[in-house]
Amino acid sequence: MTLSQKQQGHLIMLTVMTIFGLNIPINKYLYAEGLLSPMAMTLLRMGFAAIAFWLVSLFTEKEKVTKKDFLILVIGGLSGMLVNQSLFAIGLGQTSSVDASIITTSGPLFAMILAAIILKEPITMQKAGGVLLGGAGAIFLVYTSNNIASAGEGGSPLFGDAAVMGAQLFYAFYLVITRPLSTRYSPITMMKWMFLFAAIADLPIGFRYVAEAPLFQQADILPYLLLSFTLLGATFFTYMMIPLAQRRIRPTTISMYNNMQPLIASGVAISMGMDRFTLEKLIAAILIFGGVYLVTMSKSKADLEKETNVVEK
Repeated sequence: MTLSQKQQGHLIMLTVMTIFGLNIPINKYLYAEGLLSPMAMTLLRMGFAAIAFWLVSLFTEKEKVTKKDFLILVIGGLSGMLVNQSLFAIGLGQTSSVDASIITTSGPLFAMILAAIILKEPITMQKAGGVLLGGAGAIFLVYTSNNIASAGEGGSPLFGDAAVMGAQLFYAFYLVITRPLSTRYSPITMMKWMFLFAAIADLPIGFRYVAEAPLFQQADILPYLLLSFTLLGATFFTYMMIPLAQRRIRPTTISMYNNMQPLIASGVAISMGMDRFTLEKLIAAILIFGGVYLVTMSKSKADLEKETNVVEK
């Protein structure tokens, strides 16, 4: 059976969000153990991804980027990689995983509004209802979960919450402004430039934090394996996949998958015997998937233009 373009996009984002969902507790562990600071993690992700994508680009077809698109890549790299990941890393180190999971549900709302302003995508009742339904499901799941994580020692929950929300805003902005580029360039071309700009901008800030990181002064293999998952899985692989999803589904739909992160985290906890399946989790899953479905089925700008052309004919 051949999957349609939309189905491929949904499968890609389901895979991406599964990896992102697993990455949250991994990063939280590294921060809580004092092995890495959020600033060190950000530079490691930016630097590793820049090197990895440029190495891969040596074996792929070269693409020339126009000056106008180059500017968008600069802005996209700073907003979607550097600022987004820095704010989220800082926020996760200050607030609880629960609060961070709840606040990530603001992403689809930001994406819907920005797509309407920048891409002229319509905000229909169906789309807005899907965003609210999915967000309600994610919040309901977090509040009924038995696994309540607290903020880190010495953390400032209010500042952490604001940082996580800021990360969602910049990620939504990145998804919207780079969507047109995803149809013109390969993911490798886009990512090698965006991560390069992000790494260069972050190097003067994050170098000291990496050099002083306790992680590299100990011999336990587990922290290195966890860091490898973040670098290879939650950075290189996921950011290579996102442009492929952007070609197939809209920014608001992509952002809706943020609501699945607490659902994925809950599923992992159940599989490890740390939690159990309950009616509340079933209800939350129905709400989240229902929200994704409504947003997916809502009419896009292209759909409305097609209907208008049919009427005029």
